[in-house]
Amino acid sequence: MGNDRSLASLQGVAGGALAGLALSAPDWCPSGPWLMLPALALLWSSARRPGAAGLWGGVAVLVSHRWLLGLHPLMWIGVPAPLSLPLAMAVWLTCATAAAALVAGWAQLARWCQPLRWSTALLMACLWGLGEVVLAQGPLFWIGVGGSVIPADPLLAGLARWVGAGGLAALQLLGGWWLWQLTRQPPLQRKGWISLGVGAVVLAHAWGWWSLRPTEAPATAAPTLIRMGLWQPALPTREKFNAAQQQRLPGRLQDALDKAAENGADGLVAPEGTLPLQGELLEPAPLPLLTGGFRWQRGHQRSALLLVDAGERRPSLGIDKHRLVPLGEWIPSWFGSAAGLSAVGGIEPGDASRLWPGTGPKPAVAICYELSDGAALAQAVAGGAEWLLTIANLDPYPELLQRQFLALAQLRSVETARPLLSAANTGPTGMVSAEGKVLQHLAPMQPGLLISALEPQQQLTPYVRWGERPLWLLLMATVIVRVKQRAVGSGRPPTPAPRRKTRPPGPE
Repeated sequence: MGNDRSLASLQGVAGGALAGLALSAPDWCPSGPWLMLPALALLWSSARRPGAAGLWGGVAVLVSHRWLLGLHPLMWIGVPAPLSLPLAMAVWLTCATAAAALVAGWAQLARWCQPLRWSTALLMACLWGLGEVVLAQGPLFWIGVGGSVIPADPLLAGLARWVGAGGLAALQLLGGWWLWQLTRQPPLQRKGWISLGVGAVVLAHAWGWWSLRPTEAPATAAPTLIRMGLWQPALPTREKFNAAQQQRLPGRLQDALDKAAENGADGLVAPEGTLPLQGELLEPAPLPLLTGGFRWQRGHQRSALLLVDAGERRPSLGIDKHRLVPLGEWIPSWFGSAAGLSAVGGIEPGDASRLWPGTGPKPAVAICYELSDGAALAQAVAGGAEWLLTIANLDPYPELLQRQFLALAQLRSVETARPLLSAANTGPTGMVSAEGKVLQHLAPMQPGLLISALEPQQQLTPYVRWGERPLWLLLMATVIVRVKQRAVGSGRPPTPAPRRKTRPPGPE
């Protein structure tokens, strides 16, 4: 019993470490499903003990979200030096604990449903995929299994045009279950399982390749190109609010506008938080400016993407950030008047819609880690968005978070078949094609200006049309099958005991 518990715990830790690496997209090892599938096989193997599966979830987040330690030092917002590192570690460990609890609960349900059965694998894979979709709409920056396929396996990622990130997660859970079952088969029976797995991999990649084929516009339609400047100021957040930087920033923004106009751009995009509350430009804008900033809306302070029209100095239109960072931008009322873990605490969320309210080819807008919510962006595309735009400020976090952010941007482009522009303070700043390829990008942590030309798209992918309905239908069908199996099993008459062929022992 003790050895079994130790083995399950070891499998949970090892699988979580592999999953964390798969979600980290490191340059020094193969990533994506090549690490995630064995990690998930170890998860299925450890699911017989929910505590061990919880270790899988906790370790995965400790590895993949280690950038949270970049919060330290926090003295610049008034946190005492002795509390800075413990507070950053507390945030990191809290996220890992939440993940451990979720995965342990999933494993408990899988154990109750008997994980060796194929119907259980299908049921639990669908639940995991739908769970990731729900978590991506919550307050935490959720980087799930579905996002691990990019950039390592772009062909498999092509299936996201049909089933989204939740469907990709479910497919990988099924792949992990297959690998776990393969290790349990006798040598003579493994050939069939290997053939099944190879066939499924070939079919999935062929389907993904076919899904990523660019659609040709009608011959009568002339392509519409939008040339946008993307500004990366590379201004350290810990220095942003001192007096010297506050005086220098407006001049740098004006220089970026002038330079973009000189290079023939139709507009300029500046990152999250560039324009202060009630801020204005030093001079009238030579071209339209889409900039992150702050504004008063309905009596509340909001973080927003704001539009300053050409010839104007003040914003005239905007879309507010809906998902706020807990304890960073949004502070629960029971915290009192605390400022939180940033210099802009106390912001209120905006409307849920991510569709830009202006005219022209409209973008679907994601401010910072709203990019993790693919369902919201798909809804905006269904409502008429023809391209994607994200702005962010990922400083002071390390480049690991930038790689994860860029991978999410690629996945959002694949899901919606829309080109994406990203403008971030320290990166990633660049352009992603409608097929999920990074076409242009600036070096991280360095100031720069990038001019990108994109072509708005109008076709709708199956995922944009259907959303998570295929996963829900598959889940309900699996539940019906399990209920019928249980009903048939409970209605069977008891099997009679076999008759003894030998006389019972007793006195002669």
